[in-house]
Amino acid sequence: MKYPNLREEKQLWASGYHLVAGLDEAGRGPLAGPVVAAAIVINPEYSTEIFKKNLGIRDSKKLSEQQREKFFTLLTGHPKIHWGVGVISEKIIDAINIFEASKLAMQCALDALSVAPEFLLLDGNFKIYNSTRQKSIVQGDEKIFSCTAAGIIAKVTRDRIMHDLHKKYPNYGFDQHKGYATAFHVERIKQFGPSEIHRKSFWPVSE
Repeated sequence: MKYPNLREEKQLWASGYHLVAGLDEAGRGPLAGPVVAAAIVINPEYSTEIFKKNLGIRDSKKLSEQQREKFFTLLTGHPKIHWGVGVISEKIIDAINIFEASKLAMQCALDALSVAPEFLLLDGNFKIYNSTRQKSIVQGDEKIFSCTAAGIIAKVTRDRIMHDLHKKYPNYGFDQHKGYATAFHVERIKQFGPSEIHRKSFWPVSE
């Protein structure tokens, strides 16, 4: 089983970049709801302590909801971690496409930070529109601790949003599938039609 490490962060810290932000997103694939990104900056002096407290952390998709909630609480409650989230609605996703919306969510997450990062580590094979030096790593959410942590914060934030939206749109089961294209969800779209929060540019909502 793959677990992330602090190798990339430590190399950057040693090169003089003390404020290194890891970024990841959640919600590119669902048929409904927003895409959410998170940015996280770890204090290098306390990185060993933070890492030890979060042993077992890995890609959010490989954790149970209970495990994600536990790590979310540990990460967001640590005094030596700066974090921010960006939420981009389904309407903006439909207007500019999910790829651009995901990058916009990352920029919004950076804007929400209380510090200005000196270097960015991104999960993926793209870069965002930001003048800060940055590096993209494919499967960064499995390899880089900061990206993994950001992915968990983004995932838990988005899941909580979808739980709340379920109360407003109970016919679709958003509390169960979080907007992803399960057979149950697709059947409910056929039965009730798309809701206000469905992504009209996504198939099969667009049919």
